[in-house]
Amino acid sequence: MKNYNLLRCNLTDRTVKPEKISEEILKLYIGGRGLGVKILWDEVPPKTDALSENNKLIFSVGPLTATSAPTSGRFSCVSKSPLTGTIFDANSGGRFGFELRGLDILALIIEGKASELSYLYLNAESGIYELRSALEFSKKDTWITTDQLIEQTDSQAKIACIGPAGENKVLTACIINDKGHALGRGGLGAVMGSKNLKAIAIRGNKLEKNDELKDVSDELHLALRKNPVTKSALPVFGTPVLVNVINELGMFPTKNFQEGVFDDAPGISGEKLQELYVVRKHACAGCTIACGRITKLTEEKQGKGPEFETIWAFGSQIANNNLALICELNYLCNQVGLDTISTGNTIGCAMELAEAGLLPDFPKFGETDKLMDIIKEIAFKRGMGLDLGEGSKRFAERYGKPELSMSVKSLEIPAYDPRGAQGQGLAYATSNRGGCHLRAYMISTEILGNPIPMDRFTPQGKAGIVRVFEDLSAFVDSLVLCRFSSFALSAIDYARLLSVIYKIKYTESDVMRIGERIWNLERLYNVKAGFGAKDDQLPPRLLTEVHKIGGSRNKTVMLNQLLPEYYKLRGWNAEGIPEPSTLESLSL
Repeated sequence: MKNYNLLRCNLTDRTVKPEKISEEILKLYIGGRGLGVKILWDEVPPKTDALSENNKLIFSVGPLTATSAPTSGRFSCVSKSPLTGTIFDANSGGRFGFELRGLDILALIIEGKASELSYLYLNAESGIYELRSALEFSKKDTWITTDQLIEQTDSQAKIACIGPAGENKVLTACIINDKGHALGRGGLGAVMGSKNLKAIAIRGNKLEKNDELKDVSDELHLALRKNPVTKSALPVFGTPVLVNVINELGMFPTKNFQEGVFDDAPGISGEKLQELYVVRKHACAGCTIACGRITKLTEEKQGKGPEFETIWAFGSQIANNNLALICELNYLCNQVGLDTISTGNTIGCAMELAEAGLLPDFPKFGETDKLMDIIKEIAFKRGMGLDLGEGSKRFAERYGKPELSMSVKSLEIPAYDPRGAQGQGLAYATSNRGGCHLRAYMISTEILGNPIPMDRFTPQGKAGIVRVFEDLSAFVDSLVLCRFSSFALSAIDYARLLSVIYKIKYTESDVMRIGERIWNLERLYNVKAGFGAKDDQLPPRLLTEVHKIGGSRNKTVMLNQLLPEYYKLRGWNAEGIPEPSTLESLSL
């Protein structure tokens, strides 16, 4: 196994120092998400204030990053979330991960706090590793910051930065890389802002090719080109292909999850986006799927996206059928550095409060004239934006209606109403980072029939599949490969790739055990931060209120039936705490 390094940047004393990672840690946690989680566990106590200088940001890649492996262009960032209070990881594509890996490291640890707004410049070619003043970029948006930093540093540099939302420590702020990719959820942009770190600019060296890896990779690239999701659906329409599919099933959350069908869904669908505004496909580094879309409204208004989740958040969630406006809101969020899912979800919560007469001056569902201004208010913490930027849970509680927050562990739920997919409901509830569809993408099996079709309305068998998906996802995030690769690839395929890189024989069982270890370490961190079974819950609306129309009418999530079985399969007690025997078996 090759000796990999990490870089530790202490913003307080302005130092950047290399360190070694032990071979044992790499065997147990691989890289990416797993390595970041292990570092955070070792160095940031669970009770730490997420916006204090004692919190850390761990930007990490995996052993397969920037190789010939399919979808190898992604990277992770792990920290404690200021929005949820949980351990948190986010995952992004583009080309930043390639450059980070080109520094010949697996992780970049950011700690301390700079005395003034700064940016970190790391250039392996010129040997520059230093912290520089970023005062001239104060409150500038992410697109301008990216362009100007490239001019100042290196024409081939890749940039990850925050906008005004991150500088103002808005709890739903994200980190934007390559002008259109996001470490989107959980407020990691606020953590970066709390450290006075505006941006990271990286220029790495090219990595050596691995002929043995290429042989395996070529075979798996072929598998991606044969799978209907990665061959046709995603390449042709991107993630917005799901709009009409999910709407027809009665699972497209509308008006803050009050309804599951949006009558105007065809007008904001992937097909309509392709017809009106898409100018070309976009692929992350190392990816043949090319699920991204570059859209254009005018010469001045163009950019990456919107993705499926964003179309929902600024579409049916707030009863908006103006696709051009959805594109504009997406561009604006990317520029100011806001998570589109949490932002749109929280605005939908506020609109329901307005409908109830509790916010008389706020727009109601379908009233869109002020949305651009509202997002700017959130980013700059002005007016109502001061409260909206704290997320829907805190916002709804402030107005005495906590039940109107469609969130889990304070993280807003995305674009799949789980009343139409029982397994996805359990996945939301048990997610270590809160309301997230990507911890266990049960839509794959319950809706798309991949790898096997399951009855979406039955709870039977779902706890076991959720567990498998959670563990496999944790492993894939540690390689780091795109989650979409799992539509076509199996645990055996991932084991083959890692075996070639580490020169150690990994099996399917090894893969699942590593994922389980990472998942349980995250859970243990949350337990020590004060989380437990009381937090593995869904908004009351999803448990008690039914849709009257659509393909998921008269259904609720049977969480009380699902959770006990899940805890048992996990080896956790009734309070959701891992049993000592479980931890021992995982070398925790």
